[in-house]
Amino acid sequence: MSSPLARLRVRLAPTLRAAGIRPRLRLPRLTYALTRRPATPAAPFAELVRIESDPAYRALFCAELDAALHDRLATRTAVVEEIEAAAERLKALIRHGDHGRAA
Repeated sequence: MSSPLARLRVRLAPTLRAAGIRPRLRLPRLTYALTRRPATPAAPFAELVRIESDPAYRALFCAELDAALHDRLATRTAVVEEIEAAAERLKALIRHGDHGRAA
């Protein structure tokens, strides 16, 4: 058996949904005005224009870009070294016949 509160909730749900739909159908402009929307984004090329027109900002942007590229290269190199080390460990396990033992 369900509780009286649960039954009431089940009975009220369609009514509450309909109450929410009616104002939306009858007052679409008001509903649109009250609906939250994300802020308008900046112009798509605003930062590019700033990079091209402001030498100080261009220098800062290029320095940050170089640092990000160096970090990416360092991360990539570290991952490749880890993969190569793991491959060497697997090759050593295969060569020495440690097939049955857990590492």
